[in-house]
Amino acid sequence: MQYTQIINDAKAKMTKGVAHFVDETKGLRSGRATPALIENIRVDYYGSPTPLKQVASISIPEPRALLIKPFDVSVLKEIEKAIQKSDIGINPQTDGKVMRLVVPPMSEEQRKKLVGRVKELAEAARVSLRNLRRDLNKAVDDATELTDDDVTKAKEEIQKLLKHAETEVDQNVAAKTKEIMET
Repeated sequence: MQYTQIINDAKAKMTKGVAHFVDETKGLRSGRATPALIENIRVDYYGSPTPLKQVASISIPEPRALLIKPFDVSVLKEIEKAIQKSDIGINPQTDGKVMRLVVPPMSEEQRKKLVGRVKELAEAARVSLRNLRRDLNKAVDDATELTDDDVTKAKEEIQKLLKHAETEVDQNVAAKTKEIMET
């Protein structure tokens, strides 16, 4: 493996790790209506689990409400079941053609629990990124065509990439915490 290939691989993997963390936090309820809250809920669509966003359009008619309009009305019952099974804590209201979800305001205790969950996810992301650094450093050590200077330089660059990724995770934690704690 060449130096540039290792560094490009490291950048891609670190970026992917941060993106995964951001995706995980998008689905956490913050008291606001957001399609990210439900778009990845799996709906049994003709026998196969399909993300909700692929079987229905999701819109926000009001700040605390979501409107789900299935592309095929016959799947409305399955969407309702999937939302009730999910752990978002919102009961859907159906009128036969569309479904409404009213996002209730969260109590202070619920908000604090949710902030704790965000911090847990962030720590898991940091551990994952550090494990990635370890694996990349091992790959650098195992690369026979790299000079000693290249090995040192590659490890320093990987460390910089890790610090940058951890900073991004921290910034996302701060933003999500602020969003959750807003009343």
